[in-house]
Amino acid sequence: MIFPGKGGEMMVTAIILLRVERTKVNDVAEKLADTEGVSEVYSVSGRYDLIVIVRVASNDDLADLVTEKMNPIKEITDSETMLAFKAFSPHDLEAMFSVGM
Repeated sequence: MIFPGKGGEMMVTAIILLRVERTKVNDVAEKLADTEGVSEVYSVSGRYDLIVIVRVASNDDLADLVTEKMNPIKEITDSETMLAFKAFSPHDLEAMFSVGM
């Protein structure tokens, strides 16, 4: 899905689910959080360890992020990438998650 970015430009949004070596979750999360194109990183319970929200300008940029930035992180043991088609929430998620910070 292409969503407006902060400056009004359209962005591709992807949700990436990651399984990570048990003792390296925080290290991987911090590394990904500092990666250009990564909007948010969440540690979660369940089958996956991290959820990564990516917002980039194009599908090519998404492919580069996954293959050039994420693939070399050896502590990532499995991943599933989903493209967002349509946003149904009227909320500004960035504003919601920055409350009190």
